[in-house]
Amino acid sequence: MVESINSKIDLAIEATSYLGLGDYGKIMVGDKGFEFYNDRDINKFIQIPWEEVDLVIASVMFKGKWIPRYAIQTKHNGMYKFSSRNPKKVLRAVRVYVEPDHIVRSLTFFQVFRRNLKWLYGVAKKKLTGKINV
Repeated sequence: MVESINSKIDLAIEATSYLGLGDYGKIMVGDKGFEFYNDRDINKFIQIPWEEVDLVIASVMFKGKWIPRYAIQTKHNGMYKFSSRNPKKVLRAVRVYVEPDHIVRSLTFFQVFRRNLKWLYGVAKKKLTGKINV
């Protein structure tokens, strides 16, 4: 049996983890960290201590009316993506333990598209001037 890292739970809510395929389970936000436990397989769990959290990235749509998913980027182990029934409640519970300036919005589709176009233009410009060997 898996033991929780938290001694006090602030919020427990049903959620989906997008580590690989979607796994249904529960998210627990507590005093020591962020935890996800799978409903079907007890060996599939994610425990992230607050000291390990680098950024919390929220995908915001319709000017903040809808948050379909959010991600937790850690300092060493990458990014973990989640969604839940009430994401604003989860993000408010996380905000107690993570500094508010480390909770950010993700880039929109058009911002990513514009960034890639600028990158392509820069590569093409370097190629024409002969500064890059491709």
